[in-house]
Amino acid sequence: MSVDKLRLAQRFASLSPEGQQRFIAELKARGMDFGRLPIAARGRREAASSYAQQRLWFLWQLERDSGLYNIPRAVRLRGALDRPSLQRTFDALVERHESLRTTFHQEGEQAVQRIHAPQPLPIAITDLRDTDPAQRDAAVQSLVDAEAQAPFDLEQGPLLRVRLLRLADDDHILLVTMHHIVSDGWSMNVVIDEFARLYAGFVSGQPAQLAPLPIQYADYAAWQKQWLEAGELERQLGYWKSHLADDGTVVLELPTDRPRPAAPSHRGGAVSFSLDADLSAKLRTLARRADTTLFTVLLAAFQVLLYRYTGQRDLRVGVPVANRNRVETEGVVGFFVNTQVLRTEIDGSMAFDAVLARARESVLQAQAHQELPFEQLVEALQPERNLSHNPLFQVMLNHQRRDLRALDRLPGLVLEKVERTANAAKVDLALDTQEDEHGALSGVFGYAADLFEHDTVERLQRHYVGVLRAVAEEPAIAIAAIPLLLADERQQLTDWNVADRRYSAADPVHVAIARQAAQRPDAIALRCGERAVSYGELDGAATRLAYALHAAGVGPETVVGVVLDRSPDLIVRLL
Repeated sequence: MSVDKLRLAQRFASLSPEGQQRFIAELKARGMDFGRLPIAARGRREAASSYAQQRLWFLWQLERDSGLYNIPRAVRLRGALDRPSLQRTFDALVERHESLRTTFHQEGEQAVQRIHAPQPLPIAITDLRDTDPAQRDAAVQSLVDAEAQAPFDLEQGPLLRVRLLRLADDDHILLVTMHHIVSDGWSMNVVIDEFARLYAGFVSGQPAQLAPLPIQYADYAAWQKQWLEAGELERQLGYWKSHLADDGTVVLELPTDRPRPAAPSHRGGAVSFSLDADLSAKLRTLARRADTTLFTVLLAAFQVLLYRYTGQRDLRVGVPVANRNRVETEGVVGFFVNTQVLRTEIDGSMAFDAVLARARESVLQAQAHQELPFEQLVEALQPERNLSHNPLFQVMLNHQRRDLRALDRLPGLVLEKVERTANAAKVDLALDTQEDEHGALSGVFGYAADLFEHDTVERLQRHYVGVLRAVAEEPAIAIAAIPLLLADERQQLTDWNVADRRYSAADPVHVAIARQAAQRPDAIALRCGERAVSYGELDGAATRLAYALHAAGVGPETVVGVVLDRSPDLIVRLL
């Protein structure tokens, strides 16, 4: 089978050579294959699409005007930008990677990749030099968001889009957007690294010599289909069916601010956070001691948070995996990433280190069966389809290492990250965490604006960091004992629970009605239409019902359901 190279590298970094050998043996025992990918013939102009591409093609046909599956990046370039070298750089990238010059069309029941000959990539330029400075920031943000959300035409292409915002002669914002059907997060990092090397080479007059690619994405798509059809599909499906048992449709009932709509709008919001160096170091130490990865620690803490918020023991979290276990795929741009469902059952009596052990086993098993396309899993399980939520999970966790030092090599330019304000939501709640080149940990909680207010997710984010701090200090802590509320939240609860002295001496309503019945039994207590009930009648009926309930075994704290229309009988039962 295969292994996620990123997490495997993280795992190896924490092991001795002897430990690495034992780990490889463990992976092989679970069925992983470390063989090489066969190379297909060149010169094709059409190729079968992968399973993942088939799914996105289907979704695009349903919503052609959606930018939900765009992968956008924005960076500010301060300094002397060499625009001819910029054009040559993107043209070289398009020539090198077939995916960046691929479109799709329907052929029978399948989508087919159409690979085009290399052509210059159009770079749109928006000149904002004459824009009123007081309005420019708003105009820039609007353009950045619009570019990130603008839909692609998968039939016409191109599926790589580049726009340059010119703020001044020495100040630009570069917007690069790819459609997910030809790319993924890893691919974006490949593009960034090669962009930096190519641009620096063209500017200096010494073009960079990139190593030839051993395969293209279409080769992988063809191999994947042959490999799964040769018997691997059934082996992997067997594990996932067993792992998800007989019910793959458990809906995570997070407390939401608004009811779930019949169909999501995909409007999203985001809450960012950073972890301090001390906490980050403690979490890495915890991972090493548990013989696992930082990702698994973050996953286990996320599962604890979900349990504490919902009380549900059966938790399913969607996790993207790079799915590039073979050396041939490392530098290829394409849609390799796969989605897994990590399932864990926990309860409040468990210690966190026990939850972490379960998460570790779940991750290892998933890595051993990671090449089953998510589309095949959904088809095999056939969960009940509901437009209001994902069929197999409602929350996701994605952890990445990002190293942008390559961009520091761009001659004559200083780079700054540009944030977007508009966000799209594919699931109810998504946690994206990342480590930068210096080891700093940060994260973003993306959320469905249909369900949550921004303040709610900010509070959830603070609780997640609180869980991380608690388990970093005491890994054996019972998850029911982990304090979620911060000091100000505990104080707020105390303030809310201060008794209002104006009503502290007031009698309960049933006592007040009984007193009225004793003093004025014939006075009218309530009216409903033509019917009038006196205090004596109301109190007598309520007393008789109370005796009947007591005879039936009803006592203090017993829950009794009342289902009646608005009527005097309803008041009797409530009393």
